[in-house]
Amino acid sequence: MARQDDFDAVYAALRKLMLPYAKHLVVVKDEPGSLYLDTQHIMKNRKPLFFGAIQIKKNYVSYHLMPVYVNPALLDDTSAELKKRMQGKSCFNFTSVDKVLFSELGRLTKNGFNFYRKEGYI
Repeated sequence: MARQDDFDAVYAALRKLMLPYAKHLVVVKDEPGSLYLDTQHIMKNRKPLFFGAIQIKKNYVSYHLMPVYVNPALLDDTSAELKKRMQGKSCFNFTSVDKVLFSELGRLTKNGFNFYRKEGYI
């Protein structure tokens, strides 16, 4: 089982992937072990459209990326290795730092951000 120090390193690396987009989004939460970002776009249910979140859980670090739920085609070029880390339709779980997968996840995050921007959500 991974140690808390490992999870802190995973969280820090994943946070670096999402943080560049925070200036264009609404930072709902940014505290140790938890980052949560919404868009300013208000949906029909009168709630803001979720962009993404990172959270340290008991057994892993989760990386939620809502654009891949809204537009599953964003996952078309995703490697089998990264898809193995998926839980549900828009969450990726990690227990250790993986530079190759994190690089791919960074590109996916960028593509998701660009999709939201193109659709007028940002």
